[in-house]
Amino acid sequence: MDTEIKEEIPVHEEFILCCGVETQVLKCGPWTDLINNQRGTRPKLLIFIIPGNPGFPAFYVPFAKALYSATKRRFPIWIISHAGHVLAPRGKKILTTSEDSNAEEVKDIYGLRGQVEHKLAFLRTQVPKEMKLVIIGHSIGSYFSLEILKHAPELPVIRSILLFPTIERMSESPKGRFATPLLCWLRYALYVPCYLLLKPWPEKIKSLVIRMALQMMDIPREFSCLNTLEPFCLVNAAYLGSQEMREVVKRDNETIKEHLPKLIFYYGTTDGWCPKEYYDNIKKDFPEADIRLCEKKIPHAFILNFFREVADMVADWLKDDLSKIIAPPHPPTAEKIVKELRENVKDQ
Repeated sequence: MDTEIKEEIPVHEEFILCCGVETQVLKCGPWTDLINNQRGTRPKLLIFIIPGNPGFPAFYVPFAKALYSATKRRFPIWIISHAGHVLAPRGKKILTTSEDSNAEEVKDIYGLRGQVEHKLAFLRTQVPKEMKLVIIGHSIGSYFSLEILKHAPELPVIRSILLFPTIERMSESPKGRFATPLLCWLRYALYVPCYLLLKPWPEKIKSLVIRMALQMMDIPREFSCLNTLEPFCLVNAAYLGSQEMREVVKRDNETIKEHLPKLIFYYGTTDGWCPKEYYDNIKKDFPEADIRLCEKKIPHAFILNFFREVADMVADWLKDDLSKIIAPPHPPTAEKIVKELRENVKDQ
């Protein structure tokens, strides 16, 4: 089934300038330009995935494809990178828009607050204002999802799904207690060896190492993952992680309460970043909320080996929401257009 999905579902890669920073966007489905598509083929809803940290969209492609298939291929699914976590390959065209704000206007673009502004800028410049949104946040992406609801109530978000949500007490979690000293105090000592060891490596060597690692972990590879060994990207990921440990402390109950009907929470039973205790606490504080506990022992990093199981669950949760949205016809493919032209020529 995975092979079938891989072969049949188109995924388009773009790099755009968002807040002055090159940003990777992977677009699942035939719709690649929602702003300029004024025809009847423009969809009425976008499923928008915000990854965890590091924010490498390539790792979310199998999940996006599985979800696209599970939702009957009716709506586009886009995955956005975090600012500074992905660099465009050499020679790759970077798209720009006149509405993009300058990076200097966004304070600390690679930090926690800057990443929120980065996502808001993308949604405001790349997605039509009237288009309904389903936002899926994973890990720290769940925190960003709540911040989007808080700071942009005008966006037509009909559902926000928070998967393994790191939205509180990150430094107190089992993995947070280990990561906090590493990210907050020792990361500076790691920067120099990181640059000295990885920067001189040719791209062919990096690509080989990554390909071998992905094969060992049985992870599909469709787009370049060179950024996983790019010092600039790793440093930005570590910097964001340090802010997560320091600033993601108190759960934003006010925003949760205000947008409760839109929210679905999904916690793991073996999650070292948001342990079951956090599930018990939020369930107690919001007994009427849609807060679910994993019964399948799916790990925090579900995108590696459990993407299909999670995609099927998410599709089931969205069934009622999506049934109310009229899906557009798929835009014609290049092959179909050429075929029709040839048939017209024959008729003449």
